[in-house]
Amino acid sequence: MLSALLASATRVLLGAQPRWIGCRPAPTQRIYYANHSSHFDTLALWSALPPRLRATTRVVAARDYWGSGARAWLAKSGFNALFIDRQPRSRSVDPLAPLDAALHDHQSLIVFPEGTRRVQALPGPFKSGLYHLAQRHPHVELVPVYLDNLWRSLPKGTWLPVPLTCAVRFGTPLARLHGEDKTAFLERARAAIVALA
Repeated sequence: MLSALLASATRVLLGAQPRWIGCRPAPTQRIYYANHSSHFDTLALWSALPPRLRATTRVVAARDYWGSGARAWLAKSGFNALFIDRQPRSRSVDPLAPLDAALHDHQSLIVFPEGTRRVQALPGPFKSGLYHLAQRHPHVELVPVYLDNLWRSLPKGTWLPVPLTCAVRFGTPLARLHGEDKTAFLERARAAIVALA
């Protein structure tokens, strides 16, 4: 019930309509990766998925921001968040372990490879997590997503949304290239989002 209300409210407030440009909604296991510029990014992308896909897609959220109090309740109950530690307490702890477990359980993921919100239209450099997930789970499709206009609607540092029409653009799944190194992969993954802008 809460999930449906959140999805409807997000679409009404932001007009965040899905634009399936390079792929179609399908039950294929995927990692949707997107630019990150607004508090609404998570809800906009998650709400743009059809209900049957939302049911099997986990939103990856930072534990330090979403992991306690009302935010934790909203994240878990509202959009089935999967918490990760951006700063693990020990080097022996793999911060991607919860994501690996979800993927092994045949769930899809929503991730923001920049690691934090940026006050600009285009994504900044990606952190290495997406590369490692792509290496560990070669059967999972990597779908670039561009969140258009959300950086203006509720950018980092603000709390009152500006009513703007936003769009969620889904691109062509990113192919794996044999022997591609981490730097080249991450730049190519970022370029796939920029191409949707």
